[in-house]
Amino acid sequence: MFQIPTFSPEYFLEFLVRLMIIFLILPIHEYAHAWTANKLGDHTSKYMGRLTLSPFAHIDLFGSILLFIFGFGWAKPVPVNPSNFKKPRLGMLLTAIAGPVSNLIVAFIGVCALQVVQTVSDLEGTMFYIYLMLYFFVTININLAVFNMIPVPPLDGSKVLSYFTPYKVDKWIFENQHTFYIIVMILMATGILSYPLSLVSGYIAAGMEFATSWIPMLLR
Repeated sequence: MFQIPTFSPEYFLEFLVRLMIIFLILPIHEYAHAWTANKLGDHTSKYMGRLTLSPFAHIDLFGSILLFIFGFGWAKPVPVNPSNFKKPRLGMLLTAIAGPVSNLIVAFIGVCALQVVQTVSDLEGTMFYIYLMLYFFVTININLAVFNMIPVPPLDGSKVLSYFTPYKVDKWIFENQHTFYIIVMILMATGILSYPLSLVSGYIAAGMEFATSWIPMLLR
């Protein structure tokens, strides 16, 4: 994985990136949901003003606070009516997975930028801060994708899971979603869930680094 240089800048850089995630990347995540649903025949999000990149249409206060503090969080869920899809379960699957995929795409672009900066720069002065901000940018985007794939309502993973589970299981999960939600919050607050999520994020980051390893060879 990419390593942060030994010189440690002030921590405000990471929180600055988290603010950028909240006001730029979370809207992209939710827009991806809305755009996919709209393309598949459900225009609910469009009619409710969610087919937009404006952060003010998507920000969830509590989810944004968690993202700012812990690096894991969420935005306001995009409203979707599965009955408008030709294949409701498949439509929900594709709509749900669009958000995390958008985070991974943005993270991959960030990894490409990291490879370039790391290759052409000695990581001193201003370039160090650019490198560090890109590092946090990539890490938080991957964290968001992984966190949102947890199969617990209202996270995207619950909708992906429902594609593979029978109706009775879906109903039971829906009826107990508040309990699952509280459990996830407790696990996040105590750090129990943070470790496995970070582990998965690390593997994804390493895979992206490997996939872009040709960039330094091209630039040297």
